[in-house]
Amino acid sequence: MSKIVFVGAGSTVFAKNLLVDILSMPELNSSEIMLFDIDEQRLSTSMVVAGRIREKLGSASVITGTTNQAEALVGADYVITMFQIGGYEPSTVIDFEIPKKYGLRQTIGDTLGIGGIMRGIRTIPVMVNLVKDMEDLCPDALLLNYVNPMAMICWAIAEVSDIKTIGLCHSVQHTATQISEDIGVPLNQMQYLVAGINHMSFFLQLEELNGAVPIDLYPRVRERGRSQIPYRELPGGVQLSDAVRYEVLERIGYFVTESSEHFAEYVPWFIKKGREDLIKQFEIPLDEYPRRCEQQIQHWEKLRSDLEDSTKDLHVQTSNEYGAGIIHSIETGTSRIFNANVPNQGLITNLPSDCCVEVPCTVDDSGIKPMTIGEIPPQLAALIQTNVNVQSLTVQAVLKGNREHVYHAAMVDPHTSAELSLEQIWELVDEMLSAHGNMIPTELR
Repeated sequence: MSKIVFVGAGSTVFAKNLLVDILSMPELNSSEIMLFDIDEQRLSTSMVVAGRIREKLGSASVITGTTNQAEALVGADYVITMFQIGGYEPSTVIDFEIPKKYGLRQTIGDTLGIGGIMRGIRTIPVMVNLVKDMEDLCPDALLLNYVNPMAMICWAIAEVSDIKTIGLCHSVQHTATQISEDIGVPLNQMQYLVAGINHMSFFLQLEELNGAVPIDLYPRVRERGRSQIPYRELPGGVQLSDAVRYEVLERIGYFVTESSEHFAEYVPWFIKKGREDLIKQFEIPLDEYPRRCEQQIQHWEKLRSDLEDSTKDLHVQTSNEYGAGIIHSIETGTSRIFNANVPNQGLITNLPSDCCVEVPCTVDDSGIKPMTIGEIPPQLAALIQTNVNVQSLTVQAVLKGNREHVYHAAMVDPHTSAELSLEQIWELVDEMLSAHGNMIPTELR
């Protein structure tokens, strides 16, 4: 019986989805599940929900919980991370409100930009501490990381530890589904090859399997973007335009995996002071992540009550996250293909060998094998490199305790550098590091 540890299990909704995925598979139905979180109240809710899932699925699993990391990790076979350091308050509020004073506006702030840099600085030390504990307590375990900023974290882990690690995101499979809906081609009739870095991977091939010869779907995707820009439906009836991604497709020739609201802040072209016409034209939702956080906080108490109420039906449905399938493949030998974040090491030859790339991987009982892509189109490599520069400097700032590299990371960040002077960037970094206080490593304060 495998032991699967959820780190950050107080992320109840995400933990619920993964737990349903795992326990819905007969071969994993009797797994040992350990839920770990430092927040006792949220852990308690997740424990109640886990028990209800176990009962509903008729699972023979053993589910326990703890607020002690070492206790959680002992003898683990799989460790799944799903936490956020600093939460909405104070950290996300700091990440958005202080930059606004300098005229620097953001949408999501969890991957790149000044918000992504600060999140990386807060999170990498916690992840390093986790993998060091894994080296002592479960050295053969596989770490499946869902925490952002994904590329920075996976890069940092590879620098400090030999623990087996992959970074998992749902942007590839979600975007494939969205394209399928946009152009009216069933997902099961599509095949694709996607590679790049997390949140900036591209569909290098996109084809329809409807006969002996695959049909290139890019002409249909381009036509859709030229005729009517799709909208994405979010919880609460909010609709967001996908105009940014379709504009980038027109200019660069390939469709990117991350949503328009994310991608808009990874580049210097869409969010610009004095260009409200661009914000309007591309319908860019400034402060989108804080809006989502506030919505979730507002509805959390009712949601928690419903999840804990045994008289109310608990909706159980599998997700399209990769995690459970990977564990199943390793345990049973069933072969699967999925996209994951791994050290480059020549997988994409025109990106740095030490960066973290997102490429297709195969998995079975012999382990995980990333696919060698070779060169990607030069315009894609050039665009990705602008983000890799920021990731590299942030990782080195934390691992080497070099405060100067925090300024350097912000200085070369595409969005920040397009908006602020060097003096403003230095002042902004000083103020944000000070505001984060003891959530920042001592060497960087």
